[in-house]
This record gives sequence, structure tokens and C-alpha cells, in this order.
Amino acid sequence: MNLSTVATWRRCCSCGTWSCARGRNGGEYLKLTIGDRTGSVPAVVWEGVLEARELCVPGDLVHTSGRYSLHARFGPQLTITALRAPRQGEYDPDELVDGPARSPAQMEADLRELLATVQHPHLRRLLGEMFGEGSPTWSSYREAPAAKRYHQAYRHGLLEHSLTVAQAVGAISATFPGIDRDVAVTGALLHDIGKLEAYEVQGGAITMSDHGRLFGEIPIGYYKVRRAIERLDGFPHELAEAVLHIILSHHGSLEHGSPVVPCTREATLVHMIDNLGGRLGSFDRIEKELPAGEQWSGYDRAIGGGAYFAGRAETAEAA
Repeated sequence: MNLSTVATWRRCCSCGTWSCARGRNGGEYLKLTIGDRTGSVPAVVWEGVLEARELCVPGDLVHTSGRYSLHARFGPQLTITALRAPRQGEYDPDELVDGPARSPAQMEADLRELLATVQHPHLRRLLGEMFGEGSPTWSSYREAPAAKRYHQAYRHGLLEHSLTVAQAVGAISATFPGIDRDVAVTGALLHDIGKLEAYEVQGGAITMSDHGRLFGEIPIGYYKVRRAIERLDGFPHELAEAVLHIILSHHGSLEHGSPVVPCTREATLVHMIDNLGGRLGSFDRIEKELPAGEQWSGYDRAIGGGAYFAGRAETAEAA
């Protein structure tokens, strides 16, 4: 969010996670995260905690008033002095919910263009089964988030992430010998398909479904694509293995959730580009969360350190 060091705050925003705690005097207070499309900020409610808890449902919208400050020890924080439900016409939903830089229509057009470059007839049939305009898988894939938090954790995020990975895989395939571009692009588009059932979106909050917690997104994706392949008469066994191996191995290692490591050129390429896409997506998230003028973030688990954004201080001064 673009905020100065000390500022009065009065606007509509979206609620994120929250928790209750007790201060030194034994009184209860509420810690939460609120945000809009530009980013998020930690907030605290000292008075009216019970009423605030009822209003601050993760993913719901609230109108807040308060005081924003940059604490020397705790960093940016909003002290909320008033909370209420927003009034009709008081906000633009598109300004409050994070989303991709490209419009969904543009991403769909880019996807259709990429699908047309796949030449293998059996892979074209599989991709048509999954991404045909009338298929239920496509309608879910177009809307789903890519993650709970670390990258593209918003509506249309899965389409954005998978399309970006597949476009990069398609572009780089010709650079290295021995890579089957059609297999790699197909695997890239399908690698995260298990997230359609692993995640649930309620309001604006993204959570793991019971199915996702019990089985994991990689096994779910593997069986989803395997069932689709089994419905296609004459689909070659070796081709099915090549695509399914990409799905199973795309996390790259057993400790990161893949049951196998990448054992083919195509699986290795998809894993590397997928990892790159996720990490760069984390930089987008981190930058949105930084106060105006700040160039360094704190430690972030997704990138294993702090993120540096050169030029932000100059941009803030110019504003």
C-alpha cells in the first residue's frame, strides 16, 4: 500500500488473517491484516475487539479509520480506531482485490494461441479435454488462485502462473537440444491442475480444502490428468508417462512434496521455470506489502531472505 510514514487512514479494504492476543495489562486486542489491490498492512484493534471480530471475516470488506505509522521496531502498522461494514457504492471491488497484471480475456487469448502451437495430435486431444471452452475444468482453471499466499494468491492466479510457465517453457525449449516442446508445454499447463480441488475460495479468503489436506495437490493433479488420459482412446503409454511425470516431479524434490524428482529433460525444465515463476511472483507480493519509500523487505520465507527494490526511494520522493 502506498502510505507515508505517519498518516490518517480512512478507506474500505479487504480483511485478511487475524488473531487475538492479550496485552501486558491483561486486556484483549485484535491483530489482523487488511489490504487492497496495491498491497496489505498489519493492523491492530485495541477497543471494541468483540465487535471487530464479528466484522473482520477473512476475505470480507470493511471500512476502517485509524492511524498509520512506521514503528522503529515493529515496522508498518495501522492502529484502527473505527470499523464498520462498507456502504453500497462506497468502494470499487476491483480496487480492493489483488489480481493479475493481464486481463483474464487477454490471458485466455494467449492460452488459445499457445495451445495452437502444440502439434502432437494426442496432446492436442488431452489439452482440448482439459481446456476446451465448454469444459468444467477450464471454467475452474480460469478462476482459481495459484497459491494461498506466496505467489498469485488471487482470482485468475492459476491461469496467470501456469500460462507464464508454459510460455517460458515453450520459448526456451528450442535453446536446449533433446527437449520435446509439445510434452514440456503440456506438462507446464497441467502441472498445478490439482490446485483446482486442493484450494477453496470463500469470499476472498483462500484455504486448503479437506481433499487438499488429505491428499495434496500433486497426487490430486496426477489422478485428474490420468483419468482424462484414460478417457482418450489410443493415447500412447509412453506419452502419458512423460506428461504425468512432469506433474509428479514439478516441486523438484521429495522434501518439497514431490514423490519423485525430475528424471527427464522436460520435467527438469518445467520444474526450473515453475520455481522461477513462483519466486518472481513472490517479489511482486513483497513489493506490494512494503511501505512507500522502503527498498528492503524483511526476511521472506518464499525467497529465503530479504528482497531489494532499487529506485523505490526515488519514486516515493518524486511522488
